Amino acid sequence: MIRAIFAHWPALRSIALLAVLLTALPLQASDFIVIAHRGASGERPEHTLAAYERAIDQGADYIEPDLVVTKDMVLVARHENELSDTTDVAAHEEFADRKRSKTIDGRLVSGWFAEDFTLAELRTLRAKERLPSLRTKNAQFDSLYAIPTFAEILQLVEAKEAETGRRVGIYPELKHPDFLLQQGFDTVDLLVTALRQADLDDAEDAVFIQSFEVGTLRRLNTMVEVPLVLLVTPGSGPADEPALSYEEMLTPAGLAEVAKYADAIGADLRLVFNADGTSTGLAEKVHGAGLKLHGWTLRKENAFLPPALRRGSAENAAGDVPAMVALLRAAGLDGVFTDDPGLVVPAMNAGD
Repeated sequence: MIRAIFAHWPALRSIALLAVLLTALPLQASDFIVIAHRGASGERPEHTLAAYERAIDQGADYIEPDLVVTKDMVLVARHENELSDTTDVAAHEEFADRKRSKTIDGRLVSGWFAEDFTLAELRTLRAKERLPSLRTKNAQFDSLYAIPTFAEILQLVEAKEAETGRRVGIYPELKHPDFLLQQGFDTVDLLVTALRQADLDDAEDAVFIQSFEVGTLRRLNTMVEVPLVLLVTPGSGPADEPALSYEEMLTPAGLAEVAKYADAIGADLRLVFNADGTSTGLAEKVHGAGLKLHGWTLRKENAFLPPALRRGSAENAAGDVPAMVALLRAAGLDGVFTDDPGLVVPAMNAGD
């Protein structure tokens, strides 16, 4: 059973209540951005060039690669540095002895890790669908796609911009940068170097950099001019600042401190809505500190939607994405991460 992020919305069960919520708050202006979460990962295995290209073709404003690092210091796109959920590494007998356990950000993780493989070795692996029980159609694409490097993603964006004449943004997240730095891998430096080489490190460039870690953002703030995003989720805190909680950081005093080194908050949607589906007012607090607010993650499957927006009884059936987009805009967000830009972009255009 997939745990839905909106399972805590027991009161939002009727279309009537949904209508009240939508009419109670004004829709925001049309500068709301659509961020393709790991590409169009509702239609292709995540973090593949196919997923990113599909998202661009569907009109996403930004594509979002999660970045980890290889043994030979190459940034590659994976959801986590542990590879077994998103690749066929477990089926490669030649890598059986690479399996190990590591404590990452206080959690024991067992499997195969990107930083223990050279790029050439990773090239022998193939991507697979991470949620096959929900996205059975995506599983048809298992074993077709290689793990892309960050350089290849930038090359794809440049090619698609030339093809379409449309600006395409990049919204990378550094995964576990403090842990990797302790292992001898400076992913902050690697990312900044890559952006500088691509001439994408200035304030006017269509780039956001995101991290759950405070030290990483503070360091980036001295190195690049592109906007920086603090990611937040309930019941947790920055791995590199164990004395802090994200809830504390979202108070007016906490946001004032965040504004010294970041430009936006990337919030788990559970921080955007109350248990009854009404807005928490987070957008007002974030905007009051001079920051933008982007929410994550909007997915089309019933398992990830509030009860009133589900269609049918199957967890993997598609629910009412346009209504969810309207809720997010009414709550005052400036953008949303989505696995399904092919549904969200038309919903945005219809609402403008």
